[in-house]
Formats: sequence, C-alpha cells, structure tokens
Amino acid sequence: QVQLVESGGGLVQAGGSLRLSCAATGNILSISLMGWYRQAPGKQRELVAFITSGGKTNYGDSVKGRLTISRDNAKNTVHLQMDSLKPEDSATYYCYTEGSVGTRAPFVSWGQGTQVAVSS
Repeated sequence: QVQLVESGGGLVQAGGSLRLSCAATGNILSISLMGWYRQAPGKQRELVAFITSGGKTNYGDSVKGRLTISRDNAKNTVHLQMDSLKPEDSATYYCYTEGSVGTRAPFVSWGQGTQVAVSS
C-alpha cells in the first residue's frame, strides 16, 4: 500500500504564493506519474498539473504560467509552487500518484487533500 502525505496548504491573499508538497511512502518500486488535482465546493475535481518520471509536465489551462510542478524522484516527492494566486484557486488540493509496488503490481494513490484559500 502506498500512502501520500500532503503539506503546505493554507490561507493567502490574492497575488501571494504557496508551496504544496506530497511525499509517497510504502513498498514503492517506481512512480511513473505524480500530480495534483483540486476540487472547489460544488465543482468537479479538475487537473492542476502532473509530471512524469522523466520530467514531462502538463498543466490545467487555468493555472498555466502561475503554477510550477516539480518532483524529487529519489525521495518520491512532488511539489507545487503556486504564485500569483487568485481567489478562484481556492479549493482542496489532492496529490495523485501512479506507479508500481515491489511486486510489480500497479497502484494508484490519492492523498487526503490539503486546503488552499485565497482571499481577495
């Protein structure tokens, strides 16, 4: 079983910055994809960004140019640097990973979520 521990959420004023982190632990053989999704009240969960083991990134249209995803493969950790935050970025942010465990079985894992609130 793979566990994800998220950190870094909080309250910030519009235009400010936050940095989210997520560490994956467990019997991990490899992680192919790490990323973040978010969900605001009354809205569907949406992709924020993901990054592959090779460093290829993909961002949701609403965050391009303001958020930057990075990962440390050796530590099975992913970070999300969020700059120029807007009130509409307020949501619960969920870490997401997929890969293989020690038995080579595939896994998909979600974090419990960390709250981001941006005041206007």
